[in-house]
Amino acid sequence: MFEFKNKVVVITGGSEGIGKALVSLFIEAGAKVATCGRNYDKLYQLQSAYSGKPLVIHTADVSKEQDCINFIQLAVKQFGTIDILINNAGVSMRSEVEEVEFDAIRKVMDINFWGTVYCTKLALPFIMKNKGTIVGVSSIAGYRGLPGRSGYSASKYAMNGWLESLRTELLDSGTNVMWVCPGFTTSNIRNAALDKAGKPNGETKMAEDKMMPAAECAQHIAKAIAKRKRTLVLTFTGKRTVFMNKFFPSLTDKLVRKFFYKNGELAK
Repeated sequence: MFEFKNKVVVITGGSEGIGKALVSLFIEAGAKVATCGRNYDKLYQLQSAYSGKPLVIHTADVSKEQDCINFIQLAVKQFGTIDILINNAGVSMRSEVEEVEFDAIRKVMDINFWGTVYCTKLALPFIMKNKGTIVGVSSIAGYRGLPGRSGYSASKYAMNGWLESLRTELLDSGTNVMWVCPGFTTSNIRNAALDKAGKPNGETKMAEDKMMPAAECAQHIAKAIAKRKRTLVLTFTGKRTVFMNKFFPSLTDKLVRKFFYKNGELAK
């Protein structure tokens, strides 16, 4: 990871999960890192673990434009520029469309989609100048609509489409734009997933111990950034789902339904 030495890397949602693993990886690779999250205590613990290292933390909710402005300005003030932006902050949901309230979907869209738009637009001049990289941490749900995650899938489809548009616009600029679909990875996103009213569920129905560790996911993302890839789809299940949905969509409807439902009830 020597290619990241002294690079300025900005990571949203760095207090836990994949974001935290990315912060650790880039700090250890010699990069200068700025990260944000909504939980100051977790950010402070992260900063304390890397005392003396070039790590800037900032409490921010990326669904709020002004919070994103403050965060990007802080990163630039501290380090002078931005080479890599990783839009990692995100929230999921678990509720069927019939029951979900508008506010829950709105919150998911505001964080996952608008958070990416705000931070990318604000960091874009610096990244373009440095011919750097913009990353969106998306999801298999951005390729295949998942039951009980309608708002989440919508937000990730929107992220993928927006970044693809941006990538095409910047194709001759030397700036790379990529989106990453980790598949099922150990993180707090399912515990923090919103219920039908837009409140955190506080539990997960998935087998977290059988998922890819966040540190391993971070390694894959860093390697993809170094190779300036267009997209990255991780895990066998993730790659299989994207392939099946592209070539056998009707069959995939049934397989996805079978995976998430038990006795006619949403079980995962």
